[in-house]
Amino acid sequence: MSNSPQETRRSVERARQGGNIVQDVTERIAQNVDQVIMGKRNEIRLTILGLLSQGHILIEDIPGVGKTMMAKALSRSMGCTFSRIQFTPDMLPSDVTGVSLFNQKTREFEFRPGPIMAQVVLADEINRATPKTQAALLEAMEERQVTVDGVTYPMEEPFLIMATQNPIEYEGTFPLPEAQLDRFMLRIQLGYPSPVEELTVLSAQQYKHPIESMYQVVSVQDLLSAQKAIRDVYVADEVKRYIVDLVTASRQHPDVYLGSSPRGSLALFRTSQARAAMSGRDYVIPDDVKALAEVTLAHRIIVGPAARIKDISARAIVQDVLASTPVPGASFK
Repeated sequence: MSNSPQETRRSVERARQGGNIVQDVTERIAQNVDQVIMGKRNEIRLTILGLLSQGHILIEDIPGVGKTMMAKALSRSMGCTFSRIQFTPDMLPSDVTGVSLFNQKTREFEFRPGPIMAQVVLADEINRATPKTQAALLEAMEERQVTVDGVTYPMEEPFLIMATQNPIEYEGTFPLPEAQLDRFMLRIQLGYPSPVEELTVLSAQQYKHPIESMYQVVSVQDLLSAQKAIRDVYVADEVKRYIVDLVTASRQHPDVYLGSSPRGSLALFRTSQARAAMSGRDYVIPDDVKALAEVTLAHRIIVGPAARIKDISARAIVQDVLASTPVPGASFK
């Protein structure tokens, strides 16, 4: 159902007022993180985009390309609490969420919070944990709370989970279930640095790691204000239909066993708003949607058995869907 003209005008005005803070927060964090993660400007901006969209991020890449440093640098830039969980096959759900212990002095149970109770959480090598332990993240990721022994504990804002997994190592790993993958707003890859960038890394780390001299560049309140401002970015009905058409096409593609969920539509919608605000616009254009379709939808698509034999990837299917779905014209402006 469309908003009234008055509501639309108010939303556009709020978006214009909030646009400056979104750009300011983005540039400050990006410049700060760029000192640690060199030559990955686009991936850094995607990570910030996920943060501003209040989503969680899955970084799927080989070891040693800076996945852990990305999460640490992000948390230091905002002055947020940081926690790292090294997932292993013998880890229990209580090792993630926390546990209630009986205090013999007070004769009461006391909650000992687990590492999930932080603002920026690095779930390192998440696919090394069993599905039972992976499931301990589901409530926190979707509802931003954890329940232990019948008591619910809310997460502190902002709350971001950055999970990593090695895509080429299968021994001793457990594939992420669809329900887990669906809760990640974005899936990105860092990739190898170029030879020039790798030389810069060697020079920068000759005496100490750059992250040791990092400092906070934005306040938590600024970040929360930027997250709120993104919600006011205008999205025309034609662009909303374009998002739905792309997701629907992903479900009907002949090479797909299971297409994107409605959560994928919401992820593409929210990240498109964030990209528009980061670009200084108070409205979303189809190019925003096209630029983010792969990183928001590909990990939600299960490729059919026949297509897997032909080595057809989910990313290729998203590109095919983008090529075959009509783009709305200029009338949406």
